[in-house]
Amino acid sequence: MDGKTQYVPLAASVPLSEFPAGGIVRIPPTTVRAVDQNIAAVSQDGVYRTEEHLRQIQASRPAGIDPAEYVQSHVRRLATLRRARIVERVEQGIWRIPSDLPARGLDYDRQRTGSAEIRLVSPIPFERQRQAIGATCLDQQLIANVTPPASEFGQAVASALRDREQVLIDQSLARRQGPKVILAGNLLGRLKERELETAAAGLERSTGLTYRPAIEGIRVSGKYRQTVQLASGKFAMLDDGIGFSLVPWQPIIERRLGQSLSATMIGPRVSWEIGRTRGLSI
Repeated sequence: MDGKTQYVPLAASVPLSEFPAGGIVRIPPTTVRAVDQNIAAVSQDGVYRTEEHLRQIQASRPAGIDPAEYVQSHVRRLATLRRARIVERVEQGIWRIPSDLPARGLDYDRQRTGSAEIRLVSPIPFERQRQAIGATCLDQQLIANVTPPASEFGQAVASALRDREQVLIDQSLARRQGPKVILAGNLLGRLKERELETAAAGLERSTGLTYRPAIEGIRVSGKYRQTVQLASGKFAMLDDGIGFSLVPWQPIIERRLGQSLSATMIGPRVSWEIGRTRGLSI
């Protein structure tokens, strides 16, 4: 947001089609990540527990931070490091980590592709996020209570944030308390569910199928028909011939379009099965 133009070398394997023009992307710096340092600091005897981390955050009550979402951001990082065999998931919410996690996490980030890592933060520009019905990058900025820099682009973001606050207030998802704006609890989750319901209604009209929301812990199955890009993220449509479900998309199923898949949501994680063979898990 500093207003500078950046030129970043990317690996040839990066699918640029996944990054629409006008979208918001992030290039993480290859320095020791604060998330890795946090995990190491919270861990006891080489074990990280999400419940303990959540308890500490709730007790300290940092301003502008959703404790549950904050802890889940650490779990997402652990899931990435698990695939690199740097950490081990003992069971739900419990992870075994090495004593030198920050250093090993940095080595992993530097060696991963030999070039910069690019992440899609939002498929739509800030201007369109002002009135979006789903969970947007602007909402994440409001939760994090980030003040944009004084650059031209930063000020455009600040203007979009003010408009987004008013939209949330009008929809009873936020309220003013003096000079502050208090956001509703589980704001991102509520916005995501609302957008999913709207998208599902459109798919019901176009396909004649019945929408079956994916429920945590309950397996859903069907043919992977298409992807659905929303402000809240990218979703895979699983069609069983009578109904369909929308499941958070992950790169692990990128080449599985048209195949029969099963998915089980466990918190922020999705466990995938191909046909009847269990084998994909993220």
